[in-house]
Amino acid sequence: MSKPTLLILAAGMASRYGSLKQVDGFGPHGETIIDYSIYDAIRAGFGKVVFIIREEFLEKMKTVFDEKLKGKIEVDYAFQDFDLTKFGVNHVIERTKPWGTAHAVMSAKDKVHEPFCVINADDFYGSDSFQKMAEFLTTEVSDQQMSLMGFQVGNTMSDYGYVSRGVCEVTPSGHMESVTERTNIYYKGEGDDRKIVYEENGVETDLDPKTRVSMNFWGFTPKIFEVAQAMFPAFVEENKENLKAEFFIPSVPDYMVKHKLADFKVIPTPSKWFGVTYKEDKPIVQESISKLVADGVYPEKLF
Repeated sequence: MSKPTLLILAAGMASRYGSLKQVDGFGPHGETIIDYSIYDAIRAGFGKVVFIIREEFLEKMKTVFDEKLKGKIEVDYAFQDFDLTKFGVNHVIERTKPWGTAHAVMSAKDKVHEPFCVINADDFYGSDSFQKMAEFLTTEVSDQQMSLMGFQVGNTMSDYGYVSRGVCEVTPSGHMESVTERTNIYYKGEGDDRKIVYEENGVETDLDPKTRVSMNFWGFTPKIFEVAQAMFPAFVEENKENLKAEFFIPSVPDYMVKHKLADFKVIPTPSKWFGVTYKEDKPIVQESISKLVADGVYPEKLF
């Protein structure tokens, strides 16, 4: 079996962060969060990395990544843009915001022909997640059996504002029953009274800190491109007047499960996520990485 591919979602504009966080430095020698993900992926046995970016980011990304990854892992790029005709939509819709993470994944359909996993560029997942996903993608994956890394929502929060997570319902056998993208999850209250809630249509709902959530760390086969592309025209038609509507990844696995097209194994991980949604998150990420380096989990200089 061919080595799996790592697909990195790096086309976002980082509006809440305030700069291009995909290439911002966090490690002792200016390493990006992506660097640590790729390092973990190489150790786990991945053979290729594909960056999904906006075309205007290409030269910057190549400058940052191509030379240091040369000879270590194959590198390629796919562009997320506003041309909908290649996905079966024959009219132009003027937008400034891309069509979301599932649309981003679809943009890589001509670059990926083997089992692959999807991650966010700005999330630090830890080596445990990559090892478990690589094992799944090389021993268990099929068009009928895909996966996601299941984090506990309490391990994925930011102290500085809301976050978006795919909230999962999980069967006793450890498979996904449903996943719903919640785009407004945050802490409410202080001290012992602090709890996690999500807000939708002005209504707050409590979330158990141990609830399994998707951090956009999915294990797929190329079958996902076919299903997403079949769903996309109807999504665009339904949301053509909503310039902020996004076609999120969780909607595709959720559809596949409900229509019995595939099962999704929820691979549990105890890892504590950290990442950069807000500028205020940066010192925390830098401190966390420094500790991992001091503990010998990562070398001081990755590449």
